[in-house]
Amino acid sequence: MALDSRFTGREAKRLPVMMEVRLVHTEGASSERRERAVVENISALGARVYASTPWQMGEQVEITPTAGEAPLRAEVIYCQKQGNDKYVVGLKFRRSPALWSILEKVNNLIR
Repeated sequence: MALDSRFTGREAKRLPVMMEVRLVHTEGASSERRERAVVENISALGARVYASTPWQMGEQVEITPTAGEAPLRAEVIYCQKQGNDKYVVGLKFRRSPALWSILEKVNNLIR
């Protein structure tokens, strides 16, 4: 039985994947801020990422797979501390044709 999105809080199916990415702040004085992070899951609407530094809600970022795909623009919608020097960051994607290319490749890998 499929769960209704009203009860799960999810609008789109998330694909479980562990993928290394570059996470870069895109606006203002801290545009030099960047780090390597790991995606835990991804959907057409967003991703859950493990980072080593905290990110602020509302920050605009680019997330780029280290495999060389096009960068995706996203907004930080939450950041939760998970132990020492680890943070879970929720990202909401802006619509992008590159997103569909990445999701298709990931979906083919887990089938």
